[in-house]
Amino acid sequence: MAGRFFKQGEVAFGAVLAALVVFCLSSCRPADSQEPPPTHWTSEQAARLAHWAKTAPDDALPLPDMRAFDAAQASKDDLAIDRAANALALQLARQHLLGTVPMEQRAGWHIVDSDAAIDLQSRLADALKQDGVDGFFAGLRPLHPDFAVLRSAYAGEADPEKRRTLALNIERWRWLPQALGRSFVLVNTASFEATLWRDGHPLGVWPVVVGKVSTPSPVFAATITAVTFNPWWDIPPSIVREKHGNFPARQGYVRTEHGWRQKPGLTNALGQMKLVMPNPFNVYLHDTPSKSLFAASERAFSHGCIRVGDAIGFATALLGDTRSRETIDRLIASGNTTTISLPEHLPVY
Repeated sequence: MAGRFFKQGEVAFGAVLAALVVFCLSSCRPADSQEPPPTHWTSEQAARLAHWAKTAPDDALPLPDMRAFDAAQASKDDLAIDRAANALALQLARQHLLGTVPMEQRAGWHIVDSDAAIDLQSRLADALKQDGVDGFFAGLRPLHPDFAVLRSAYAGEADPEKRRTLALNIERWRWLPQALGRSFVLVNTASFEATLWRDGHPLGVWPVVVGKVSTPSPVFAATITAVTFNPWWDIPPSIVREKHGNFPARQGYVRTEHGWRQKPGLTNALGQMKLVMPNPFNVYLHDTPSKSLFAASERAFSHGCIRVGDAIGFATALLGDTRSRETIDRLIASGNTTTISLPEHLPVY
């Protein structure tokens, strides 16, 4: 998310920004007598830990409370040093990996971070055995290249307000899984674009229309399993209420026992393509008959769904070598609703 940055929801973050400048004791596991003795820290390793702690603000993290660590260092007690260093390292590692804002205060965020299951204690022990403290912490940063761009921009930015925006987006990256996968789709609603990543490289970027201010696109993850050409549109109840049931038959609308639907065709709101990506928000990536909207620089016009420019080209890229563009064009020209499974299910964020 290296271009235009997310500002939506900053008000919700205002109440928790203090968490970015104080030591979060709740994230630390107490080093009580029930736990096995921590791995031994050499003086050089402890010095590297101190460096990472003191330079945490370079990563838009709060300065941790180092009093227990400093006191242990002054005591010359090896076991006390090991325990304090272990506690400090794990607290700092969790912030690098998972962020600092508690889950319940992440307004509008609906992506589960699988990194919470990582055994940081074991990873830290392995790093100490290999004398790899620097690699341990550096290896906890998000792997997507956009994160490195954000971090570099944050380091070079002098304006306090811009640094705050960058810091919020750096924090949000930590709420995602550290590795998004070798292949996935990333929708950046702030810069109105969707990127298909294949085997670790961006294969293409498509302009998108996203939710308007009153009906913003939710932040969530799903799995794309298939593409439907010439789709029917099952109209969400919220839109039925908004339109007061005004759906003329001449535009392909039909009433069923389950609600309103729109037939495939040139006026269909989903256009000629819709991705199959089940999710609780009823939000999808799809085509649109309103092509003129892609000429706007700020493209927040939808009820929450993501409308994709050159949607057929996007679908062709998703299907890879399984269907040619000519075959897809023939399927669309037939007018029949056809669903084709992706050769590999793709995460979409």
